[in-house]
Amino acid sequence: MRTLVIGDLHSGLKALKQVLERAKVSPSDHLIFLGDYVDGWSDAVNTVNFLMELRLTHKCSFIRGNHDELCNDWLKSGDHNPVWLQHGGTATQNSYRSVGDEIREAHIQFYDNLDNYILDSENRLFIHAGFTNLRGVDHEYFTKTFYWDRTLWELALSLDPSLTKEDEIYPQRLTHYKEIFIGHTPVTRIGRTTPKNAANIWNVDTGAAFRGPLTIMDVGSKQYWQSDPVYLFYPTEMGRN
Repeated sequence: MRTLVIGDLHSGLKALKQVLERAKVSPSDHLIFLGDYVDGWSDAVNTVNFLMELRLTHKCSFIRGNHDELCNDWLKSGDHNPVWLQHGGTATQNSYRSVGDEIREAHIQFYDNLDNYILDSENRLFIHAGFTNLRGVDHEYFTKTFYWDRTLWELALSLDPSLTKEDEIYPQRLTHYKEIFIGHTPVTRIGRTTPKNAANIWNVDTGAAFRGPLTIMDVGSKQYWQSDPVYLFYPTEMGRN
């Protein structure tokens, strides 16, 4: 059985279907989705419906992203959030306009039951964004950090690669887990469209919400598969560009 980690979808359902085929995903694989299932392209409702159906035939784990919480908050309250709308929420709202209460309620349950993080038997951590507590995720004070933090990735990128875990100044946050797999901060910000490794962290958000592809990576072998750039599937849309 492979453990496959999937980067931020941002409603790019057409790209997801393509990359699942390219990775030859089977029911024997464990699929770990890193969050941000919505906000970006026009397929928000269809994306969540697809994921809910996929878990009936495949072993799936779904991690909570910040955009998933923003969408869930809106579905529950209807409150106007202009910042959310500017960052992909408008496409998501439009996607939900034509669906009834039954689908909305099913999606709220889906969002409510997302995991903040997953720690597997090999001490590999899967989390959308990061954590700040020096002792690790079990000691984090604010759960929102799990899907909003960017400092963990910033720390890893800035770390002197010559340092080892035995060095006194090695960041304590990076010592607790064998590997950490994240999304949230697209690697397109540093000019890449492929997964980026820094210290013991792998960032698998390859910019599907913008002009990058969607990525699936085998956490054991580090082999990865990518869709075509997601914007090509939605030529009349802007995504989050």
